[in-house]
This record gives sequence, structure tokens and C-alpha cells, in this order.
Amino acid sequence: MPGTPVIPKSMQASYAAFQFAPATKVGDQLILSGQLGIGEDGKAIADLEAQFTRAFESVGEILAEAGLGFEDVVDLFTFHVGLQSHLETFMKVKSNFIKEPFSSWTAIGIVELAVPGAAVEIRATAMLRD
Repeated sequence: MPGTPVIPKSMQASYAAFQFAPATKVGDQLILSGQLGIGEDGKAIADLEAQFTRAFESVGEILAEAGLGFEDVVDLFTFHVGLQSHLETFMKVKSNFIKEPFSSWTAIGIVELAVPGAAVEIRATAMLRD
């Protein structure tokens, strides 16, 4: 593997079980795998605002493991089941984590995600600090 995996302690079990790194350091970038808003039981959180918040918290946990924060994010990709129906709620939650100057962002509507009931998957790229 040309990069270095970044695996927060709380994500080590899922790293082994699902065989993918939460993030990988490659050159001067940290590339995050998509994060879902799932609870301790491994199921999608039913309340969408709470689900979106948990997904962003997972992104934040990975960034912190690499010594970074949301201010280091340069590109955000979000995949949505029901994009039009929940975009306003998502934007509200997103504004709690992503501040100006804003990174690029692509939001894509899709049919389903890996976990039943999941409404969003958040993938990000951040610049590593010197």
C-alpha cells in the first residue's frame, strides 16, 4: 500500500471486520473513507439530524487522529438517500462543522447505502500540516 492508514482506536474493530481504513495518508493529503451516522449498535440512527451529526463526528474523530480539524478539509463528497427531502437538515448540521472559508463540496443523490436506514455518507480529503 503506498499510503499510511489512519485508524482511530474506536474504529479498529470495523477496520478488521470490513477491511478498509477510515483514512489513508498519501503524500500531503489525508483521504477519508465515507462515514455514516450509525449508533453503538451498528444501526443507522433514526433521527436524521442526529444521524448527520454522528457522521460528521466520525469524520472529526478521524481528522483528530491525524492531528487535523475540519479547517483542514479541502474537499467534501456527500452521498444522500433522499437528498432533496433532507438537504435543509443536512445543511444545518454541516454548518456546525464546516466553517468559512468553505472547501469544495459535491452532494450526490443515490438509491441506497451499505447500512439500512442510512441517509448520508460523508467522504472528505484534508491537507496534512507540515
